[in-house]
Amino acid sequence: MRTDEPLPAVADVLTVLATGVWRWDTATGLVSVDAEAARLLGLPAAPATLTEAQVRSRLHPVDWNEITGVVQLAAAEDTLAEVRIRVMDGHGRIVRVVRSRSKPSFDTDRRTYELIGTLQEVTEPTPGTPAGRRAVHGDWRRSREAFLLDAGRALAEARSTQEVLRVAAGLSMPGFTPDGLAVFGVEGDHLTIIGHHGQKLGDEAPFFHMPLETDYPATEVVRTGRAVYLSSPEEYESRYPLTWPLAAPFRRQSWAFLPLTAGGRTMGAWLAAFTHPVAFTPDERSVLTTVARMLAQALSRAEATESVRELTDGLQRSMLPVLGPDIPGMRLAARYIPTGGGLQVGGDWYDVIPLPSGRRALVIGDVQGHDVRAAGLMGQLRIALRAYAAEGHRPDAVLSRASRFLHGITGGDQSADPRFATCLYLETDPASGVLEIARAGHPEPVIRLGDGTVVTRPTSGGLPLGIDPDADYPTTRFTLEPGETMMICTDGLIETGGHDMESGWRRLRAILENHEGTLEALAEGLVQGVHGPSSHHTTGPLADRREDDIALLLLHRPGEETGTLVPRPTVRRTLLGVAQAEPERIAEARRHLRELLHDWASPDQVDSAVLLLSELLTNVLVHTDTDAALLVEVSGDPGERRLKVEVTDAGDDLPHKRRPGELASSGRGLMLIELLADAWGVDPRGEGKSIWFELYEAQ
Repeated sequence: MRTDEPLPAVADVLTVLATGVWRWDTATGLVSVDAEAARLLGLPAAPATLTEAQVRSRLHPVDWNEITGVVQLAAAEDTLAEVRIRVMDGHGRIVRVVRSRSKPSFDTDRRTYELIGTLQEVTEPTPGTPAGRRAVHGDWRRSREAFLLDAGRALAEARSTQEVLRVAAGLSMPGFTPDGLAVFGVEGDHLTIIGHHGQKLGDEAPFFHMPLETDYPATEVVRTGRAVYLSSPEEYESRYPLTWPLAAPFRRQSWAFLPLTAGGRTMGAWLAAFTHPVAFTPDERSVLTTVARMLAQALSRAEATESVRELTDGLQRSMLPVLGPDIPGMRLAARYIPTGGGLQVGGDWYDVIPLPSGRRALVIGDVQGHDVRAAGLMGQLRIALRAYAAEGHRPDAVLSRASRFLHGITGGDQSADPRFATCLYLETDPASGVLEIARAGHPEPVIRLGDGTVVTRPTSGGLPLGIDPDADYPTTRFTLEPGETMMICTDGLIETGGHDMESGWRRLRAILENHEGTLEALAEGLVQGVHGPSSHHTTGPLADRREDDIALLLLHRPGEETGTLVPRPTVRRTLLGVAQAEPERIAEARRHLRELLHDWASPDQVDSAVLLLSELLTNVLVHTDTDAALLVEVSGDPGERRLKVEVTDAGDDLPHKRRPGELASSGRGLMLIELLADAWGVDPRGEGKSIWFELYEAQ
C-alpha cells in the first residue's frame, strides 16, 4: 500500500481479521452485534439486535456469570474487560471459544453499564501448557473458589494485625502464587510498611515514610484508590522511572499493587510480586482484588480490636491502684481478673486508701453489669469513695454518702437503666489489728485462722449502693488476730463456673484451708482455682457457666510464721454481737460456730453446742432489753480440745432454774445446759452478767 492511498475502513479491517463488534446496554437489556459477531455466536451472519436472554442462551452458563463479574471489576478499575467465552449450540455442545474485549462505562445516575467491544475466535489451549494454565476453565474456577473460601475463613479468624499478616503470607493462589508480599499503611501524608514477606529484614527501609506525592505504584494506589498492574520490568521502568531503582534489586518480573479499602476509606495498599511473568488476566485480577478486599476487612477488624484492647488496657491500668508498700504490721495481696463481656474492664474494683488518721481503708465493690457504663460508674464511684474517706468519715458515713452519690448520677427510680453496686468498706488499725467494717449488699469477709480453719465472719450490712439514698450501713468491729488472714472478694470469685454461693464457697474453702505458701501464692491459687486447669474439675451445679469479673483482696496480720502461711496450733477465738433488732443474726452465729467446729471429732457434740448457743442468745433477746455479745474459744490439741461459749449482756436479772410444766413453752434453757454441757456457769459483772458453757472433745 502506498502512503498516499487512504486507509481502509475499520469495518473492512475487522472483517479481514474475523473480528466482530458488539454493543450492550444494560439499561435496555439489548445487545447489538454486527454480522461477524453474530456468526461467532452461532447465528446467521447478519447484523442483529438481541435480548440478554437470547445471548445468554448461546453462552456457557458459567461464562455468563464470569462476564458480569469482570465487567464490574473493569468499570471499577477503569480498564478493559477481557474474558474467554464458550459458545454453545442448541444441544449444549461447545461450538467454539471466543475472546471478548470491551470497554465498560458506568452511568452513576441510572446505575447501569454500557459496553462496546469485540469478539474474536481463539484456539482453546492444550491443558498443561503455559497458555493452558492461563486459560479460564472449570477446574481453575473451582480451585479459585476453594482458595477464596479458605482465605476468607482464615482472615476472618485473625484477631490481630500480626495474625492477618501471617495468614496473608501463607496464601497460595491458584496458578500464580506471589513470592513477595507487602502491606502498606498510611500515617498522615506518608506511606509506611505494616508488614512484608519474601524480603530480607531491612529491605523495606527505603519505603518507610515515603511521601504520598512520590511517583511510586503504592502511593498512586493510595491516592487514587485504583489498582496498578505491572506485567514486566520494562513496563515498571517506563511508568515509574524515579522509583524503579528501588524495585530492581528484588529481581521480580510482575507486580500487582491493590488498594486496601474498608468502609469507603483507602487505608493502604497491598503488593503481590512475582518472580515469573504474569499477564494479569481478568480472572487473575478478580482473585487479587477479592483477596485485597478481604485483607482490608481483616486489617480493619484487627485495627479496631487492637484499639479497643489498648483503650481497655489503659482504662484498666488507670482505674486499678498500685498497692504500694504493705500496711505497717500487715501484708496485702490483690488480684483483678476482667472476664465479663469481653471488654477486659468491668464494674469490679478494689482500692487501698490512706486516711487522715494514719490508718488505711480497704474497699472492694462490684457495679451491676459488664458494659462500658458499668466501667464508667465504677470509676466515678471509686473517686467518690476516696474523697469521702479522705474527709475522715467513718465507714458507715462513707457508704451512706456513696449510696446517695450513685443514686443521683444514675437517675435513681426515674432512670430507664438504674444501676446499683455492692461494696465492702473497712478501716484497719495496724497496731491493734482492729477492723471496722461496713457492708452494702456485698459477700461477707472470710477469715483464715492461724491453724488453717476458715470461717465466714458475720457482719452487719445494708442495701447495695444506689438503691435507697437514705439507707443506713451499720458497722461491725472485730480483731484480726496475729497469724490470721482475711479475704474479701466480689461474687465472680465465688460463682464463676456455674456455682451458687454455697458450692462456690466450698471450692474456695478447700483452697484456703490447704494452702501453705506466701500470701501472693494464695491469691494466685484462688484465681487459678476459678480460671485455671483445675477449675474444669470443679464445675458447679448450675447450667449457666458464664464468667464474671473478679476482684480479690487478702489482708494478713503476721504472727510467728516467717513469710509463709503455714497452719500452726492456736486458739480459735471469735467475737460476735447480736442486737435486739437483729434476731436473724442468731442463725449466722449458729453457722459461724459450726464452721469453727468443722473438724470436731463428735458431730453430736457439735449439734449440742449449736443448740445451747441458740438457747443462750435467744434468752438474752427475749428476757432482757439489751444486746448480746458472743465469745467463742476453741483451745487445746486435736482430740483433747475445749470449747468455751460465753454470752454477755447488760441485764441485771440472773437466770435461775425452773420446773416448767408439761405444756410450758419456756423455762428449759438451763436444764438443757446442765444436761448437755460438761461445765457451765453464770458470772455477774459490774454491769450485767455472762452465761457460759464448756464442752470437752470426745473421741
